[in-house]
Amino acid sequence: MTLRREIEQTSQMDEELQQTLRDFRSSVHAWSEAEFSKPHKPVMVSRTSWRVAAGWALGCVLAVGSVAGGLYERHHQQEQAKIAAAAAAQQQKLAAEQRKESEDLFAKVDSDVSREVPSAMEPLAQMMALDSTE
Repeated sequence: MTLRREIEQTSQMDEELQQTLRDFRSSVHAWSEAEFSKPHKPVMVSRTSWRVAAGWALGCVLAVGSVAGGLYERHHQQEQAKIAAAAAAQQQKLAAEQRKESEDLFAKVDSDVSREVPSAMEPLAQMMALDSTE
């Protein structure tokens, strides 16, 4: 007998469940009909908002690109200035070395030209200087 009661209770629960599902289905259909019968918003509003957003995004990209390009150009000019300064310093160093070598060469030539007699003839010149003083 308990089995029969359980079956009856289950059938009552099934019927209640079926009724609940029918009510839910009818409320979903009613809501859908109400939503579809409402007037729709114009599509232009959403397109306009996308255009505005896209315009702002492109404007931001352009601004960031301009700033980045300016910074890169400034960095490039600084690097070129460093390279030019290093080249100028190297050139000045080479010019100073050449000047020193020229001065040394001129000093040697001056000392060689300023002698009255060659160094090999020095003893003879000293003897002649002694003879002329006597």
